[in-house]
Amino acid sequence: MTTDDMRTIESRGPEDTFRAGMELGENAAPGEIYLLSGDLGAGKTVFAKGFAKGLGIEDDITSPTFTIIHQYEGGRLPLAHFDVYRIADPDEMYAIGYEEYFFGDWVCLVEWPEMIEELIPEGAVHIHILRDDESDMDHRRLVVERR
Repeated sequence: MTTDDMRTIESRGPEDTFRAGMELGENAAPGEIYLLSGDLGAGKTVFAKGFAKGLGIEDDITSPTFTIIHQYEGGRLPLAHFDVYRIADPDEMYAIGYEEYFFGDWVCLVEWPEMIEELIPEGAVHIHILRDDESDMDHRRLVVERR
């Protein structure tokens, strides 16, 4: 994906969302940051499960809503999965040592990145999961772009 790249992936259900995550995980490189945006219930956790599978991680992936970060190792690259929905102030990220993950060899997946927008480095890959409940309750449009 180059700096100007943007692509759209159509998902007809959770299996497609999982597969899209897996494909991106298979192609992830050390130090990359993936930002995952979408409404509650849009499929962010399903995407994260696929992404981890693409990295070769076999652990059960859950959303780190209350712990802010889950760390997974054992795949071809380590994954730091953030859910920053409950971050009240971006300075809280310093307290959890986010820099070690964002600027190290980890692959980072960040849910609700708009809560820490000023901390996101240039070059992050943003995945917007958009629901289309009017046409089909399971239909999602995943817009992937490098910023």
